[in-house]
Amino acid sequence: MLVLTIRKKWFEMILSGEKKEEYREIKQYYKSRFRTAGMIDQYGLPTILPAEITFRNGYSADSPAIRAKCTLDIKTGRPEWGAEPGKEYYVLRIESAVDLTKRT
Repeated sequence: MLVLTIRKKWFEMILSGEKKEEYREIKQYYKSRFRTAGMIDQYGLPTILPAEITFRNGYSADSPAIRAKCTLDIKTGRPEWGAEPGKEYYVLRIESAVDLTKRT
């Protein structure tokens, strides 16, 4: 399963259902990670298959986390969700999300 770190603001917005997309720069690093997760085909294009991704707010094992079912696309993003206007990104469309954080 692919694990991606995100900032608290975006983490909270995804958890609340307000933010429906997460953006990653189009770089070889993400291309290889998405390919390993089965989200990019042999030609470097996004597949239509959804994948489970864990979004983590921090780097430790006990950081707050969300498990999300996502599909991948390449397009411009929304500035209010952190994208630069007119710039293309790998766009993770969030179909559903579950809070994995253990709260006491």
